[in-house]
Amino acid sequence: TEHIRKRDLDIYIGKEMVNAWLRIGAITGALGVILGAFGAHGLKNSIKDEKMLKNWDTAAHYHLIHAVALTLTGFLPTTNNSLPKSGYCFMIGIAVFSGSLYAMVLSGKRWLGAITPIGGLAMIAGWLLLALY
Repeated sequence: TEHIRKRDLDIYIGKEMVNAWLRIGAITGALGVILGAFGAHGLKNSIKDEKMLKNWDTAAHYHLIHAVALTLTGFLPTTNNSLPKSGYCFMIGIAVFSGSLYAMVLSGKRWLGAITPIGGLAMIAGWLLLALY
């Protein structure tokens, strides 16, 4: 019975993690839509540099793609460690890649673009870990 209890606990924890990835992905996706709309409608009057607006679009684009990827990880059963690790990588990637571009556009501090590739590497790692699933 000890073995059965541990197995039941693993299944329960797995379902909770699945629900967490679905929620996190859905909230991240909603935030991506909000930020994308803000860039398309709210920034055009205040940001005149077309390259900076393009950076915002890139941030929102990658944000939304990886929010979908993050949500999809919630549909996969947690059978090994690569799945949760891929979710964390996607979250870090969105925060660093898209976040640094959002911050760069809003602040005008172009040096923030130097940390953007770190987020891109996290996103790539997320996809590779998902491939190991």
